[in-house]
Amino acid sequence: MYCTGAIYVIRSAVCRQKTLVVLAICFSHRSAKANYYGIFAGLFKNQRMTSHDLFVIIIVQLLILFLPSFGLAKMFEKAGIPAWKAFVPFLNTWEILKATTLKKHWFCWQFIPIVGWFISLWLFVEFVKLFGKFRFYQHVLTVFVPFLYFVYLGYSQNEHYHGVEAVKKHRKSSAREWIDAAVFAIVAATLIRTFVFEAYTIPTSSMEKTLLINDFLFVSKFSYGPRIPNTPIAMPFVHHTIPVLNTKSYVEWLKIPYTRWFSSPVKRNDVVVFNFPAGDTLTREEDSKDPYYDILRREETMQYMNLKSSITNETQLATRSKELARENVWNQYTVVTRPVDKRENYIKRCVGIPGDTLQVKNGELFVNGQPAYIPPNSSTYYTITTNNTIWDEDILREVGIRLNMEALAPDFIAMPNYSYKMNLTPGELETVKKMAGFKSASRDILDDDSVYPYDSVVGKWTMDNYGPIWIPKKGATIQLTPQNIATYRRCIRVYENNQWEEKDGKVFINGQPATTYTFKMDYHWMMGDNRHKSQDSRKWGFVPEDHVVGEASMIWMSWESGIRWNRLFKIIH
Repeated sequence: MYCTGAIYVIRSAVCRQKTLVVLAICFSHRSAKANYYGIFAGLFKNQRMTSHDLFVIIIVQLLILFLPSFGLAKMFEKAGIPAWKAFVPFLNTWEILKATTLKKHWFCWQFIPIVGWFISLWLFVEFVKLFGKFRFYQHVLTVFVPFLYFVYLGYSQNEHYHGVEAVKKHRKSSAREWIDAAVFAIVAATLIRTFVFEAYTIPTSSMEKTLLINDFLFVSKFSYGPRIPNTPIAMPFVHHTIPVLNTKSYVEWLKIPYTRWFSSPVKRNDVVVFNFPAGDTLTREEDSKDPYYDILRREETMQYMNLKSSITNETQLATRSKELARENVWNQYTVVTRPVDKRENYIKRCVGIPGDTLQVKNGELFVNGQPAYIPPNSSTYYTITTNNTIWDEDILREVGIRLNMEALAPDFIAMPNYSYKMNLTPGELETVKKMAGFKSASRDILDDDSVYPYDSVVGKWTMDNYGPIWIPKKGATIQLTPQNIATYRRCIRVYENNQWEEKDGKVFINGQPATTYTFKMDYHWMMGDNRHKSQDSRKWGFVPEDHVVGEASMIWMSWESGIRWNRLFKIIH
């Protein structure tokens, strides 16, 4: 079950005092019981702050308060406050509160993780107003470069302390009120989107019939802990590309290593939003619609077949095929890369957590040797035959069968001899068995062998007969063997940033021969509930923990030729 909490930080402007208290937040959070906890219980339930998280939060807060101290000391002198107090974190903001005559409870707000940073910056803004600084650019300088701007205000002979009376007499223009409101809204929305929840729209049918195309979701960032953006300097409300301009919405000269606060593990069978793991490299023309690695593999196969008659040595043939394939793809497409947090967002169900062993047998999923959980609205294709009875879409819809008749893979296909291919949930299958004329039903088995890790050394794996495969766990050590190198090579080389080389039958990691490897991150296995219409981990492998965005918690809107009223505010299971 879930509990829902809300924190409201409200910005109010009251005659003489302009106070900033902002944050309108609503989020959903997993709870073990079906009752409602308080705001902070809901916020921190099942969350763990590591020593690293705590260290980062404290250091950032202290830097915010200490870096401006050299200029702030001279400003304090002008305000009649002992200069030494500027160098003592929190004592300096206490003196600012006294000077500005703001309510003293704002001092305590600084100790709330993350929120406290912005309260401290706001107090600096209120303090510069006592020096007659009311213009927008002056407040921008106060927030972004106080360690420089305060030196100017403190040491300049032309800058003077005016006191609270100057603030009382000042009146903002209408334009300035609008600018302040817009900036405030952008900052507040960005904070909410980064640390609390984010809206997400279902674009494809891979999770049907659990989640439908054009379901609008809230994704909780607190379920697994908010992830700090790798690229913090970016245009608000845009994921990776600026519309119309078709250019990057972020800069990469400033990058933050993977950091997650209040970390909590992904639970088996959670519905998870994550960054597409194979989206590190892509083509600008196709993006994730046709991933770069899929294009490259197809080209390698084509080159392999073309060169097979002229190159007899298998090693030389494989090497030359890869070289020509890469050259052709890079000449034909515009190949680009993206940091983790700017890769496309995908949504699937986490069917395997770190340390699990997973296998698919004839379309049935097994985890650690046991039959896996079957979501009630998951679907798969069946071949249905009738006793010379004709069925059509309308008949099926009348009995409650939901059909998505998309062009490439419709949920209902009529075939010869009174047989039909249908994409059905377990409940819909039972409904079909009770229909007049029903004769038999058999699960379709996909024999598509174009699956991860795309290496026959692991065996003859297909979409419906896959594995067994072990999911890497942080701190676990594996033996590197010819049978598993293909499976874990990408994790070690790409996701965990190691130099990888295979030479003379040996593996070299970071220049050193290696027969074992200890994983630095947890990994997950994601699959769509619509098993036969899902491009998932069976196609592109493991999802590292640093790619996890959040947990899909609630459908707040759904649309299909009108509002789907029965889906509004539906909790996702």
